[in-house]
Amino acid sequence: MRDYRLIDADTHTLEPPHIWKTWLPKQFQDRAPKVVKDPDGGDAWQFDPNGPPMFIGLVTTPGKRYEDIKWTGSTFDSIRASCFDGKARLTDMDFDGVDAGFLYPSQRTMFYFMGNEDRDFHRAGVRAYNDWIGDEFCANDPERLFGLAQMPNLGVDEMIAEMKRCKEKGFRGVVISTWPSGEDDLTADDDRFFAAAVDMGMPVSIHVNIQRKRNPKLSIEGPAAIGNMALCGMLSFPPIMCELIMSGLFDRFPTLKIVGVETEIGWVPEALEQLDNFYWRNRAHTGVEIKRLPSDYFHDNFVCTFISDRTGIKNRYEVGIGNMAWSTDFPHHGCDWPYSRKHVGEMLEGVPADERFDICAGNMIKLYDLPYAADRSE
Repeated sequence: MRDYRLIDADTHTLEPPHIWKTWLPKQFQDRAPKVVKDPDGGDAWQFDPNGPPMFIGLVTTPGKRYEDIKWTGSTFDSIRASCFDGKARLTDMDFDGVDAGFLYPSQRTMFYFMGNEDRDFHRAGVRAYNDWIGDEFCANDPERLFGLAQMPNLGVDEMIAEMKRCKEKGFRGVVISTWPSGEDDLTADDDRFFAAAVDMGMPVSIHVNIQRKRNPKLSIEGPAAIGNMALCGMLSFPPIMCELIMSGLFDRFPTLKIVGVETEIGWVPEALEQLDNFYWRNRAHTGVEIKRLPSDYFHDNFVCTFISDRTGIKNRYEVGIGNMAWSTDFPHHGCDWPYSRKHVGEMLEGVPADERFDICAGNMIKLYDLPYAADRSE
């Protein structure tokens, strides 16, 4: 049992150079992602041979000055090993004062496999990542490193099967990047997956967005880039939250837990106020029939993670103390390593100790049923 005080609710990894050779079956090696060089001599992951490489610079920034951050020029030898090695991650967590972390995959990597029409390749790639994060990276300390299992986009039955496989391997939760049915909108068939998640005790994470065939791509360069990076969570997640609530999902599965990852929280009170208002006015002609106000479902069924959100902390009672969880986004360019304790201390200045504990650790302990040893009253 651990004395958790500071839990990172959203942290990431970069796939190490050996991952696919070690974990992807031999028959798929010819299509496995390859490490190539970027225009500035850095390393990059090449997925489709005919497509652009995935630069690693902005997802491996710990220890760099803001002025030195750029997409290209970073190599596996020059970045911190904690970006891709579990043992090194624990060392950097110790230096930063972080007790545990919940690990999310690179969605750019996952989309390579999930966007492939070869179902066997799709399945193998997702399973290879889940096996690596569970059996290699997190195996360095399973009481501090918690991998969230990526779910495939192969239909409800395959998603349930992979969730069951990962539950048996010790995973505590899953990540969905599409609706379980693979459709652009929630369908009745999706209920089977959410029912299975409840039965298995698996919270379901949505990292910022749900991929849909109609989704436009966001720019990562030029004038629009900063706006897309800064506002992505608060622009993308609220419609997903609304779709889940208005579908009546939580009337059917009252104990289902949804984690909105990297969404921030400052927008929540205004969104809930407007949702309640417009639901009350429009429920009849839209045919929406839910048993309670939308805000009630948010407070009972959602936890949203944030990195730096003073507005959300100031309005924490309207957000809900139990509906927020601090995170670093390590090793991406939004993280404050190795000054996480300093950043948290400044952001939560004046917040009572019990509330601070819940925001920084307690809510994740409760959500994932972590064994906890310390006296919370300290």
